[in-house]
Amino acid sequence: MKSIGSLVTLLVSIALIVLAFLLDSPQSLIKGQYEIIIAPDILLTDYIAVGGIGAAFLNAGLMGLINTLLLYMLKIPMNGLAMASIYTVIGFSFIGKNLFNFWPIYLGGLIYSKLKDIKFNSIFIVLMFATTLSPVVSQIAFGINLSPPIAIPLGIIMGIIIGFTIVPLSEQVVKFHDGYNLYNIGFAGGLLGTLIASLMRGTGIIFNTQNILSYEHSSFICLMLIILFGIFIIIGIYKDDNSLTDYISIFSHKGRTPTDFIKLKGEAVTYLNMGLMGIICIIYVFLLKGVFNGPVMAGIFTVVGFSAFGKHPKNAVPILAGVMLSAYFNIWESSSTSVIIAGLFGTTLAPVAGKYGFTAGIIAGVLHLAISMNVGVVHGGVNLYNNGFAGGIVAGIIVPILNMIQKERNKRNNRALLKSR
Repeated sequence: MKSIGSLVTLLVSIALIVLAFLLDSPQSLIKGQYEIIIAPDILLTDYIAVGGIGAAFLNAGLMGLINTLLLYMLKIPMNGLAMASIYTVIGFSFIGKNLFNFWPIYLGGLIYSKLKDIKFNSIFIVLMFATTLSPVVSQIAFGINLSPPIAIPLGIIMGIIIGFTIVPLSEQVVKFHDGYNLYNIGFAGGLLGTLIASLMRGTGIIFNTQNILSYEHSSFICLMLIILFGIFIIIGIYKDDNSLTDYISIFSHKGRTPTDFIKLKGEAVTYLNMGLMGIICIIYVFLLKGVFNGPVMAGIFTVVGFSAFGKHPKNAVPILAGVMLSAYFNIWESSSTSVIIAGLFGTTLAPVAGKYGFTAGIIAGVLHLAISMNVGVVHGGVNLYNNGFAGGIVAGIIVPILNMIQKERNKRNNRALLKSR
């Protein structure tokens, strides 16, 4: 059976667009889109609260549709990384990415590819993730005290610079966390966002994090997600009668970048994993008595996307458990959206649990919550993948220590084995 990855993402995007027109009138959708485009998109800006649920769904659907078509036009196969990128884009189109602020970053990447004489499609997925810094474009274009004829071109130019610089930066920073942080561009974006925010602060322009959230559509969103992930599970079972049996073998993979489940296990097992991980995320939100809103959807869609590229229950659940445990003993309200998305996005550290075990995963989750709740101020909220930034820091610190412990344990075991002989 031929690959259906592009078809499914296309249908998901179209379904979101159809839902938008069922939820709101065309006039409300147009007004909501305008509000979304001109909104300062700094974390956390829930587009459902900004433009209404219909406009938020329309934005996410159009972003998914455009990027799916671009992947197709550029002849990029719908492998695990492509799946991770498209669902991440769809998810974050509920809290920061919109029809205006992502294009300049792509243009910057195109210029980079021309100057470096490389194929644009070889870096396009990196650019999709690089839209983590889309709020920079919006903030400069609409959020500072400059007239639009100056501010909008300035925002576009900054987006082009981001797209031009993010590729070499992302290649460099992966060495810091050694592939144990799945959101590598989030780490690179955090560094670049910190530089941009610091330069802006020097001119008197302050980027401050915010907390604009919706609460009134939680039940509807939850039901929609359950149906979607149920369909993913059905797809997995339908494509392979033995997918349930084959699925167990996915747990043998540690999840360290790159771990492409579509290449390793096929689409059936991958869709089954994506669906089950989505359900686990929903259960996690329920356990913490949280609300389903734009940021939570961003987190869940990102987890589901990366369930094609490294995440599965065995390596993700320990991270969730660590965040839940840490929230119980810390000052932060466990049901708050910030804590809930820290757990969802914190599964960027799933490879740590995959490699070093359940306890290490819990420790990583505990550390991740502490860091993720504090690093946003450094980049002023312009890096949407704040948890990717935090995850890179955690991985860069904890992995060398875990390696040292593991080596010492192996030495002791070898000495004991020699003595027994």
